[in-house]
Amino acid sequence: MFAHACRQAAGFTRPVVISRRYFDRSTDCGCGAFVVINDDGWIVTAAHLLSAYARIQQDTEAIIEYYHTIHTIEQEGGVPTGEKFERIRSLQDNPKWITNLSYWWGMDGVQLTDIRPLPEGDLVLGRLSPFDRGAWPVYPVFKSPVDLGVGTALCKLGYPFQKVHATFREANNSFELSPSVRTLACFPMEGLYTRTLVAGESGDGRYAIKFLETSSPGLKGQSGGPILDANGTVWGVQSRTDNYTYGFVTRVERDGREVEQEQCVNLGIGIHPELIVAFLADNGIRFSLSDY
Repeated sequence: MFAHACRQAAGFTRPVVISRRYFDRSTDCGCGAFVVINDDGWIVTAAHLLSAYARIQQDTEAIIEYYHTIHTIEQEGGVPTGEKFERIRSLQDNPKWITNLSYWWGMDGVQLTDIRPLPEGDLVLGRLSPFDRGAWPVYPVFKSPVDLGVGTALCKLGYPFQKVHATFREANNSFELSPSVRTLACFPMEGLYTRTLVAGESGDGRYAIKFLETSSPGLKGQSGGPILDANGTVWGVQSRTDNYTYGFVTRVERDGREVEQEQCVNLGIGIHPELIVAFLADNGIRFSLSDY
């Protein structure tokens, strides 16, 4: 059912790989997705994928304060060296402070500029720079939000189950991604459109914050990727997965004893097309809208 849609979406969906280096010198990578909107290089994705920017700012301030405290202790006069050592040793650091951060937007040498977030809706727009128009054979059509049919079959695309590693090179203060980043492949996940969730208004009162729920979960790595119908039209952008209990339990054995375990269902939550279309229009970004 979704073979055509997946082929279509492969032309405008790409992975974003987030590389982090920590205070303890370890590194890790996360993966999400983004949708290229038009031939000016504008994209849409989930805002939470950019949360590491705020995190590294906070961590940098904490690291500066940590080293400032050490320097202050070292400079104190009349204090025995052993006492200084013990005071410095007692300071609390955080091995998972982020010290270095990099985003890989589907190809080398590309940065995201002109970032325009709507955090209440987990929505962010940005522009790839430089942008190679020849690398993008097709651009998406967004669903008109006038008529959404409950029970419509939809498909989420993204990059779950990926194993991307990064090495941090001290010599040039940069990350080197493993070769597997070149072979990341989209993974589809089908489900039905179940309902629209309303979550109040944006802080400025301009937007009704709405989300689109599907009957299947969004997988880790699909955040920011498109939610498509069988025609390849984009109904939303994957945001998160919500968990609901069925209201009954089963009995399972754990650590040698029988315990009750609640049964749950996981439902995918996407950014609603009404919100995406309104935010694109208000930011003067060209996009195509479906006629249904």
